[in-house]
Parts: sequence; structure tokens; C-alpha cells
Amino acid sequence: MPAFDLALLSAAFVTFFVVIDPIGVMPIFAGLTQGTSAAHRRKMAIKSVLIATVILLGFAYGGEWLLSALHVSLDAFRAAGGVLLFLLALDMIFEKRTERREDRAEKLHPDGAEPREEDISVFPMAIPMLAGPGAIASIMLYMSGSGGDFATQGVVLSAMAANLIVCLVLFLAAGPLMRVMGDTIAAMITRILGVILAALAAQFIFDGIRGALLA
Repeated sequence: MPAFDLALLSAAFVTFFVVIDPIGVMPIFAGLTQGTSAAHRRKMAIKSVLIATVILLGFAYGGEWLLSALHVSLDAFRAAGGVLLFLLALDMIFEKRTERREDRAEKLHPDGAEPREEDISVFPMAIPMLAGPGAIASIMLYMSGSGGDFATQGVVLSAMAANLIVCLVLFLAAGPLMRVMGDTIAAMITRILGVILAALAAQFIFDGIRGALLA
């Protein structure tokens, strides 16, 4: 049993690491929080990870029932998430988010006071970046295969938690890294990440359509 638990822990950890991709999500978080205060970045990092944890736990124990009750397939969920991510990617590429933030700063704080910072914790960080279709599908698959065994479920949830902790650590370190790079390099990276995010969004959409057609 211990060897089986260790094998399951390793397999689950690697699976969640691939689908959540902490290393790939970290620079996206840095780009979305560029120009904000350290306190705001810290708040967004903690809040996004906590919300993602709640979402994944919810789908772990009630995901199949919820999607079935709503007559929504996971492929439809994946495609919808891809569309939302693509819209966000366009904003990053053309710096629309930066323009909107500056416009709000002028309207709400004409005296140059600190502007109101956007809450990115729910969308896009918690969902679909952290608790995306891949992570949701993985947690639902592992939990459904546990056969109701609490020890097995605990191993799966531990692997999930370990990956979310890795995300939190990387998010907290993202701000200092962006400051070291400077505004010009940060803006360039934000646009590059926007292109990558657009490709990721397109892949989500393609996967959803392919899954629906092959179902």
C-alpha cells in the first residue's frame, strides 16, 4: 500500500504540474499585475490560489453532478474557457488593459493619487489559468477512480495542493523579477505572453471542438 500511495502521489503531482503549468502561468501573472503595488500583487497571488483551491475541491466532489445537471460537457467548458482567454490575450497584445488602467487613473484620481487596481484573482488567474479544464478534468478523473477510498483521495488532494503551493511561491516572486527587467522589457514580455496565451486559448477551443465531434 505505501508503494502504491507513493506511485499515485508521483503520478498525480506530475499530472497536475503539467495541466496547471506553474512555470508557464507565473509570467502571465507578472504581466497582468505589471505596474501594480507589491501589496496588490501579494493579495492577488494568495487570493487566486485560494479561489482555485476552492474551485478544484468543488469539482473534485461535485463536478460530475454539476455538469450533468446543467447538461454541459467538459468539452464545451474547455471551448468557452478558450474564448475568454483569447479575448484576454488580445488585450495583452494591444495593451488595452494598460490603456484602460491609465484612463481610470485620470478619471478617478486626477490629482495623481494611486489608481484602483484590477482584481484578476477570479478571472483569469483562478479560472481558467489555475483551475482550468485540464485541472478540473484531472481532479475529477482521479477522484472518480479512488473508489471512495479516503486515503487515495487524500493522496490526490495532496498532489493538487503541492502544485498550488508552487504556483503561490512563483506568483510572490514574479513582481521583483519584473522590476529587475524594467518597463520596456516587461512590456515586450507582456506582448509575447499575449501571443502565447492566444495560442493556448486556440488550443483550448480546438480541443473542445475535437472532443465534441469525436464524442
